[in-house]
Amino acid sequence: MINIALYQPDIPQNTAAIIRTCACLDLRLEIIKPTGFILNERKLERIYLDYLEKCKIKYHNNFEDFLVSKNIKNIILFTTKAKKQYYKHNFKKEDTLLFGSESKGVHQKVHDKLIHKLNIPINIKTRSLNLSTSVAIGASEALRQINANN
Repeated sequence: MINIALYQPDIPQNTAAIIRTCACLDLRLEIIKPTGFILNERKLERIYLDYLEKCKIKYHNNFEDFLVSKNIKNIILFTTKAKKQYYKHNFKKEDTLLFGSESKGVHQKVHDKLIHKLNIPINIKTRSLNLSTSVAIGASEALRQINANN
């Protein structure tokens, strides 16, 4: 099934909300370190409640470790720098949707290695959506397409 990957997330509340989303949608979450926080911080428990134990989470020490476990053709980067819109992509069950950190996105070397890059179109007067919102939008479209094709 679809995986969600977070590249060096730095806002713990967003990661906690994504844990809850992944648990509810039965998606596996992959977190590429380093993070800007400690995941088990007590203040996050209010957001992810008991969903932490219901979410399958895999940690990677860095992007290279993450790549070793993947087929590069199935990594889909969501980025404001992409030209192709997310709903025009043909998602597959094996895909991993990759989202950059809130403050920096992903390094250029990550952009350079990946084939599929998608954006979520937004109002030109704004910079970006919240990370947890972007994950929910991307995951919803991927699941919609996959379920429509089954």
